[in-house]
Amino acid sequence: MGTMENSSATIAPVVLRNLIISILIHADKFLINLAQRYKIIQTFRYLFFSYFFFSIRFLPSFFADFVPSIKSSPPPDDYTLKPPRIDNFVPAYGGGGDSGIARALSQLLSIVNDIPVSSRKYEVVRSLAETLIDENQREGNHALHEVNRSVLSSAFARTLGQLEAAVAERGEEEGEGTGDGAGEGRLRRVMKAVRSVRDFARRVRGGGGEMRGRGMISAEKLAAELLWLAQKLAACGCGEEAVWRWAAASNLGWLALSADPRLQCSLVKVAAFLFIEAKEMGADESEEGKMEQCLPTKLKMLQTWLPLLCRGSNGTDAPVLSMSERGELEKVLEESIEELEVEEEQEQVLSLWLHHFTHSPSSDWPNLHACYTRWCSASRKQFLLLE
Repeated sequence: MGTMENSSATIAPVVLRNLIISILIHADKFLINLAQRYKIIQTFRYLFFSYFFFSIRFLPSFFADFVPSIKSSPPPDDYTLKPPRIDNFVPAYGGGGDSGIARALSQLLSIVNDIPVSSRKYEVVRSLAETLIDENQREGNHALHEVNRSVLSSAFARTLGQLEAAVAERGEEEGEGTGDGAGEGRLRRVMKAVRSVRDFARRVRGGGGEMRGRGMISAEKLAAELLWLAQKLAACGCGEEAVWRWAAASNLGWLALSADPRLQCSLVKVAAFLFIEAKEMGADESEEGKMEQCLPTKLKMLQTWLPLLCRGSNGTDAPVLSMSERGELEKVLEESIEELEVEEEQEQVLSLWLHHFTHSPSSDWPNLHACYTRWCSASRKQFLLLE
């Protein structure tokens, strides 16, 4: 009986939370469209969702208060002489399976995120993680390859989330003193107060370590580690894991357009590497239908990160990408656009490129004029055929 009550109390908040989140996801799509036109809607959207995610954390506690039968103590008939098990390792950050080697690799990658580069332990931990990854790969065992794939993919997702939060937080801090009026300034102060309350609640509920670490970690460090993880995934033959996660990070792509030049350089490096990695997706002709499955990801990749390539900094003291690398990436972009089978999708991407390319005063790259001209010619022929 106790088990059934425990189960219902556990499921109830999860079901309610998922229902609310599903409703808000549909509402958010509508707000995003409005936010592109009205800046105040964008501010309201951020404030509303910040308050929602702050409040949703307390749903499980709310339900637990009404179910007093949920206890962590053992049943009265359990007279075992064994001491309660205490796990003294850091839990794996998702994936990898329940194995010691997976937990060890997850812990190492988590520590790499959390400690600063200036620490003398940073290179030690990162080198140890690389050694484990390389040894797993050299074994030639499918289970160990799956450990690498799962743990690295989870670490990539975790770092990507931290990076987006760091970029958003930095953008908010830089914009707090640049309001156009007293009302906007007050709204920013309210948003800052909401974030402070949210962060305090997380610390009280046991999230202090995560928030403390996030405050200490620079966005440039996280971007560099994201590139390293993407390279490791590619070396393990799992580059598509990084590609589709990077392609889906549309909010980060939007934030990157207004990031400082140093951070933009780091993000351009990641985008360039993953664009080239995306080119290999579906390249194996022996796998029928794989190309068609990869096209939506490539389309999303272009829509999310092509604007940054047009507007982002390519370095001040020294270029992030050499002339040959930029030329190679231009060819990859052209091939990716021309692989899109739907003419309207090509039009969307090229229209996006033209907008950001022409509105970028400091960059004439990537140069997709030839691709744009070929699309115009093909579109003209298609129009004449329909006449």
